[in-house]
Amino acid sequence: MSTLNSPSAAIYTKILFISLMLATYNVTAQQEKQLVRLAKLVIDPAQLDTYNAMLKEEIQASVKIEPGVLTLYAVAEKKDPTHITILEIYASTDAYQSHLKTPHFLKYKEGTKAMVKSIELVETTPLIPDMKIK
Repeated sequence: MSTLNSPSAAIYTKILFISLMLATYNVTAQQEKQLVRLAKLVIDPAQLDTYNAMLKEEIQASVKIEPGVLTLYAVAEKKDPTHITILEIYASTDAYQSHLKTPHFLKYKEGTKAMVKSIELVETTPLIPDMKIK
């Protein structure tokens, strides 16, 4: 039976420490590859309900089907619900590029283009990159 002061325990402790450091490094490296941005849209008021339904369908499909889509979270301003902001988090630029080619995104893009009065895509840098959204 080994004790905490035995050579095998010391080796085990070092291996455990190195494993934890590598896991932390891998998570940080993955987060640095993420594409995180805000999409700020203004929607035609007469088409807002239709737009919201199409957005909901697209977001639900993307999050469910695409492993590279980590978060798509849409909010509307209380004072003006035609102003919508979407927090987009993709595992990588490649995941984002794949997302743009999916049937559900293309359906959304084509189906809503006449509803969107303006769109601004704001590239961001996460201030706390290891923070997880619950």
